[in-house]
Amino acid sequence: MIFKSISTAFVATAMVVTPLEVHAGDGLVGGIVGGIIGGVIVNEANKNRRTTTRRTTKYKRSTISSSQRAANREVQVALNYFGFPVGTPDGAIGPKSRGAISQYQAHMGFATNGNLNDWERDLLVQSYYRAQAGGALTAQQIASDPRGPKGLLYTYRDERLGIGAAAGGQMAAASQAAPQLGVAAAGTTAVAAAVPQFGAEVASENALPSFMAQGVTQVSLASHCNKISLVTNSNGGFVTQATLQDPAFALSEQFCLARTYAIAQGEELVSKVSGFTPQQISQQCEGFGPVMQEHVAALSLKSREEVMQGVSGFVLGSGMSPAQLAGTAKICLGVGYVTDNMDVAIGSALILTTVGEAAYAELIGHHLASGIGAAQRMDLSLPWFDQGYLAGSDGTSQVFAPGMADRAPLIRAAAYTAAGRNVPGAATPSAPVPAATLPAFVVPGATSANP
Repeated sequence: MIFKSISTAFVATAMVVTPLEVHAGDGLVGGIVGGIIGGVIVNEANKNRRTTTRRTTKYKRSTISSSQRAANREVQVALNYFGFPVGTPDGAIGPKSRGAISQYQAHMGFATNGNLNDWERDLLVQSYYRAQAGGALTAQQIASDPRGPKGLLYTYRDERLGIGAAAGGQMAAASQAAPQLGVAAAGTTAVAAAVPQFGAEVASENALPSFMAQGVTQVSLASHCNKISLVTNSNGGFVTQATLQDPAFALSEQFCLARTYAIAQGEELVSKVSGFTPQQISQQCEGFGPVMQEHVAALSLKSREEVMQGVSGFVLGSGMSPAQLAGTAKICLGVGYVTDNMDVAIGSALILTTVGEAAYAELIGHHLASGIGAAQRMDLSLPWFDQGYLAGSDGTSQVFAPGMADRAPLIRAAAYTAAGRNVPGAATPSAPVPAATLPAFVVPGATSANP
């Protein structure tokens, strides 16, 4: 029913909104108009967009509450302390403060959008107060860390997440990122909070027990890719077929590379839609998360054929053409990766794969192989990788990094190696022949080696 209402709004808008201009010559006009511009955006857009935007912005700046200004000042003071300069803390979050917030987010491996979610803000501000209360101990920690005050943020974050100090520099521990909780802009949801936990004061009799609820965090793909990028740069470039030694790392490199291309593609398509802000489009894309959540969850349990069958039913029941869904999904795929909303990203990739864009099946394989946005299932990832390989091996349908000639076979080799299986079609090394089975001929006149 949820999707029915969203779909109805999408289709109705496509029929009503004729003034919308879409500058695209690649056949995505119907997809973008029918899939992206929902009733909410249209209603807001028709309220004198050009004149009210300036008034609304000015009104908000002039009527900011004293409590909000004080909270903003806390953030600015903390940013200055940890080496992300904003200037004089005045409680007004302007471009300079947004830039400092983005620097902080990039440093910590969060999605860099200049807007703090609850978890990021709490970590920043509480770390500042903790550092101030630490006195001499804080000064000693800063002096012993080459990163200075910024190193404290890593220490305090790892303690919150239960990551040991000894493992802080290892990729296994570093790949765990802060949970994105309670963020409307990022579109994430606090799933762990809804799971019943033992020890709570009130518990439903029919609630399922969860022994792993404590300490469960949502892995951030943005954080993961930031760390992978650092290692790639230090290695002097990407892993190739000739240098393949760590298949899991090679897959992570290609996953993050595909993510970058998906974001760029989405931003390019958004730029061709005039009259609506990226923020408005992002809000509409958040609708993909709830309606696709069931199919995203099925990835960790069902075969590729079963999942695609379920998504096919979704597509047929949506009332929208495959072209409309594909145009929408390409935009929302980029939005999902930018906002670190895995339900939106995976849901968009599933739709693209199901409507015939088979190259996007690679992304599903990566999510299952890495355990980001889905359970880590190498066995279930291989059919998705194979589907993406078949679409991109000839180079004609390669969506991600088309200039990298050996990318498709590299991903396939890394995936099968990581799963402990032989790559289909690859030559299997023959076992050595025991010496006892070799023929022995007596040559006249030859001397024996053993007298």
